Amino acid sequence: MAWLHRKDLGLLAVRIGTGGVLFAHGAQKLLGWFGGSGIDGTAQAMEAMGFRPGRASAVAAGLGEAGGGLLLALGAATPAAGAAAAGAMAGAVAVHRPGGFFATQGGYEYPAYLGFVAATLGLSGAGRYSLDRLTRNRLDSPAMVVLAFAASTAAAVAIVGRRERTLAAKAQAEAAVGTQ
Repeated sequence: MAWLHRKDLGLLAVRIGTGGVLFAHGAQKLLGWFGGSGIDGTAQAMEAMGFRPGRASAVAAGLGEAGGGLLLALGAATPAAGAAAAGAMAGAVAVHRPGGFFATQGGYEYPAYLGFVAATLGLSGAGRYSLDRLTRNRLDSPAMVVLAFAASTAAAVAIVGRRERTLAAKAQAEAAVGTQ
């Protein structure tokens, strides 16, 4: 079985599993599938979590998850897919950070793990059983890795930073009202 390459099969399994989970979460946000809130409900939730504007934040999170997840599962544009999904998960980690690490306490364990696996796939490449391989890795080059992760990191830092400033301003305003 010379065609059987265990590491590439492992990458395929991780891509399909992680990509499928990310896609499902994004589809909840964007389309209301799988019991999700859809774009309007997600936009309201994003506003309540401090992401402004809520609708644009919901679209970005949904696309990062659904689009990144689908591309990861297919092994297409893997660096961009992994970076986009990891960036989306950075926002989710920020939301769950007050709960500590473990998901059982409302923590960030689960989104951190999804982001970590997505980033790992983006860095490692999709492997032999992928659309990237069929396209001769046109969208899976070292330059694409650097570009995708630099852009995703910059976006995540900006978005999470803006959320933190929004929440701090809200807390300050509430404290000022409470002292009057």
